[in-house]
Amino acid sequence: MACSGMLLGMLLFGILASPGVQLLKADGLCSAAYDYKDALSKAIMFFEGQRSGKLPADQRAKWRGDSALSDGKPDNVGDGDQDHQCWERPEDMDTPRTLYKITSNSPGTEAAADAAAALSAASIFFNGVDSNYSANLLSHSKSLFEFADKYRGSYQASCPFYCSYSGYQDELLWAAAWLYKASGQTSYLDYVSNNQGCSQASSEFSWDNKFAGAQTLLAKEFYGGKSNLEKFKGDADSFVCALMPGSGSVQIHTTPGGLLYTRDSSNLQYVTSASMVLLIYSKILDAAKIQGVQCGSAHFSPSQIKAFAKTQVDYILGNNPMNMSYMVGFGSKHPLQLHHRGASIPSSQAYPAKVGCNDGYSTWYSSSKPNPNTHVGAIVGGPDSNDHFNDLRSDYSHSEPTTYMNAAFVGSVAALLGGNGDDDQCLQMPQDVDGIINKAVEVF
Repeated sequence: MACSGMLLGMLLFGILASPGVQLLKADGLCSAAYDYKDALSKAIMFFEGQRSGKLPADQRAKWRGDSALSDGKPDNVGDGDQDHQCWERPEDMDTPRTLYKITSNSPGTEAAADAAAALSAASIFFNGVDSNYSANLLSHSKSLFEFADKYRGSYQASCPFYCSYSGYQDELLWAAAWLYKASGQTSYLDYVSNNQGCSQASSEFSWDNKFAGAQTLLAKEFYGGKSNLEKFKGDADSFVCALMPGSGSVQIHTTPGGLLYTRDSSNLQYVTSASMVLLIYSKILDAAKIQGVQCGSAHFSPSQIKAFAKTQVDYILGNNPMNMSYMVGFGSKHPLQLHHRGASIPSSQAYPAKVGCNDGYSTWYSSSKPNPNTHVGAIVGGPDSNDHFNDLRSDYSHSEPTTYMNAAFVGSVAALLGGNGDDDQCLQMPQDVDGIINKAVEVF
């Protein structure tokens, strides 16, 4: 699980951007083949199963309980090495809660800039709803960005898990782009313009590599008249060319069943984020009345880009050679042995006895039975390069869910629900996300 700043930034990127993709219905892309309303509702419900701390009264994942109640104290944060050695419920967690922090002497530009980006995006979302809170978020975002930029250095040297491999230039551009969008201050626009030489064409958008996200945000500014940001527009085009089948410069190929395949481990994280960015960028191209993206001899219109992104969402929901959904609880066939501690061990209500560190491994981790708790909405790592999926709890590369997979999937499905015709499937949002989507439309 990546840090909360990475998750919030990606989730808000998808939520704030994707509902504006109003042309999907007009292009016939919002079909009733899959219930996108149900998929979106369940994708959001997944995060309730990931909560820690004191749970609210409206908690729907009833198999979860209060956990990590001492986290946040000066000496209580967590140790990835120790946590991975145990297989126990969050409610029973008793591993060392080691502190990690960044300072001017021990910087972590990636983490600080990521948090700045997330807070800026959140400030946009809350503007007009709670102006004081929005202003507070933006103020802290500015402080974090100043700290990240002034005290440059990667946290790579001291992190045991979830280290940065792409460096911190992507996070700095990502944060500055969101700060400009949130504040309108030209100093942040000047920052990205002066540092666009650091922008790198990429074939992925992930918790580690934010270049494609920053480039997409700034390409919109380019098409809005900021001609000095052409490098970002070019890199955004390159992202499209790296993914679209038939492109003259394709880098990420598809499986025989049509799934983008970036890496074997948790591949669906790259699929969900790629489909989200493609949908957002196609909306930007449409709004700017751009005919499409030229990739060597191949040309891709906005509608073609949208259509391909939709195939990736539909693959996850069941249109694949395994004829199964890779979202738990969606469809008649879905993963049953999720690689997830809380889901694989009976709840504290059903089994009140404490489950120790090694007890979970010996009793439940190796069990051949389905998980006792259904973690509704969880998206697993997905199939291998030949579209095969082995529903096995120990196969964490393919059976483990992550918050960042679901965050990007929310953006993708919200985009597919953003139609403007008379198909109820396209027009009606799930009740629990309707207000969020309506607010997001106002923002973008």
